[in-house]
Amino acid sequence: MKRSSFLKLGLAFGSFVISSFKIHANAKTKHQDNKGFKVDAGKDRFDKSISLFEGDTFYTKVSGKDTDGGMYVFESTRIKEGGPILHTHYHTDEWWYVLQGEFLIKVGDKTYNAKAGDFVFGPRMVPHTFAKIGKGEAKVMICHQPAGKMEEYFKKISEGVATNMSEAERNDLRKEHGFEKVGPPLSYLKQ
Repeated sequence: MKRSSFLKLGLAFGSFVISSFKIHANAKTKHQDNKGFKVDAGKDRFDKSISLFEGDTFYTKVSGKDTDGGMYVFESTRIKEGGPILHTHYHTDEWWYVLQGEFLIKVGDKTYNAKAGDFVFGPRMVPHTFAKIGKGEAKVMICHQPAGKMEEYFKKISEGVATNMSEAERNDLRKEHGFEKVGPPLSYLKQ
C-alpha cells in the first residue's frame, strides 16, 4: 500500500472512531435523563433505608436504576462492631470511603485500618470484607461499580428473605446476586 493511501485510510478510520465516540458520549440510557438530584445527609434516595447485618442501616445515594446499572452507591451507618463475611464479587469492583468512625477493611491479603477521610479500593474477584471497630456510630460510603445485583440483594435480605434459609440456600442466593462467601467475617479483635 502506498504511503498516501495508508495516511488517507488512517485519517478515515480516525474520523470514524471520533464520531463514534461522540455518538456514544451523547447517548442517554433508558433510565437516565438530564436531571441531577440531591440526597440529604442521613437520608435515602427513595426515603426507604435498608436495615440488615445486625445494626447496619443502608441509605441509597445513587441507585443502579439511576445509572442504568453503572454503579450503586450507599452510605452504611453502623453502631455495632463487626461486619459481613469474607466474600468476592464476580463482576463488580467495590470501594469504601470512611465518613465517620473507624473500620478495618480487608482486601486480599492486606488489612487496612481506615478512619474518616480514608479510601480503600477492592477489585472484583478479590476476597474482601470490613468490620466497624470501636464504640459509637460509624459511617462508610460504599460503591459497587458496575451496580450488579447488590442493591436487589440488600433489599431482599432487609425484607427477611433469608431468615429461614439453610446455609446452602443462602450461598445460592448470594451467587444469584453476583458474589459468594469465601470465609468468615473479619476477626477484628485479634488484629
